[in-house]
Amino acid sequence: MKLTRQLFLTLIGSAACSTPLLLASPAALAWGDEGHMVVGLIADHYLTANTRAQVETILAADSSGLTATDIASEATWADKYRNSHRETASWHFVDTEISDGDIDAACFGHPSLPANTPASGGVAQDCVVDKVDQFAIELRDPATTPAERLLALQFLLHFVGDLHQPLHSSDSHDRGGNDETVSATGIAAGKLHAYWDTAFVNKLGTDQNKVAAALIAKITSAEVKQWQKQTPRDWSLEAFDIARTDVYGKLPTPDSSGKYKLPATYISNAGSVVATQLSRAGVRLAKVLNDALGGSASASSGSAILLSPFAGKK
Repeated sequence: MKLTRQLFLTLIGSAACSTPLLLASPAALAWGDEGHMVVGLIADHYLTANTRAQVETILAADSSGLTATDIASEATWADKYRNSHRETASWHFVDTEISDGDIDAACFGHPSLPANTPASGGVAQDCVVDKVDQFAIELRDPATTPAERLLALQFLLHFVGDLHQPLHSSDSHDRGGNDETVSATGIAAGKLHAYWDTAFVNKLGTDQNKVAAALIAKITSAEVKQWQKQTPRDWSLEAFDIARTDVYGKLPTPDSSGKYKLPATYISNAGSVVATQLSRAGVRLAKVLNDALGGSASASSGSAILLSPFAGKK
């Protein structure tokens, strides 16, 4: 029987103490550290001065030691936190099946937060779309405690990036591409998921500051305005469509052992898709933070972020 990604993560969690190396599995990573740092750096470019000051103040209180406290480093925090908090593993993705496109089923029916429960204490079986909504509400609420506000910001810095990785917003009964073995000229053979997490990001460059600067230079004001519309649910479905048409749809015929040799055209297209998705994630993350922290009327102007239909459901 083929493992679902949720069951696979559960098994990893139960085995983590005896087999630490399992935590290095790419089953729930998205973009890798470099990609998430790029998203954070792009977002920082579009923050208002007021929002940036608030973000820096909130992050300065992070005493976890898991990352440095700058915005780019903190964008990787949730992956490191998950290693010792396996209950947050499913929050990093939404396994909308290519075969049916049912995002509500992939979000476990959008479970309610129990009354008086912070988003960081929500149920383990929830999805990245719901968690972005929940943490955005908390970050915006002046009644949120400082400790929870820090967690809300840390998770948002990461989860907005996660939902833009096509294989974190889709599944083809293959654990988000982790059951598909691929190879390409100049890239070591590996899993399809890992290629989209890191290999295609690395094709953009290995210095996240330079990669972010190059992507920012190509983002137009019209794109900023367009990308910041709609809800996190819409952004996830957009990534789902990319998975359907580009990630899975452009795969070549597998060989006799079921493995895929990716042609140059696939690699080139993937590089363009990754560049666009990292850019969208950064611009949208800035909008979420500007809206939540009261600084939306500047470089990232546009319609206020609309929350997904189930946001804040109690």
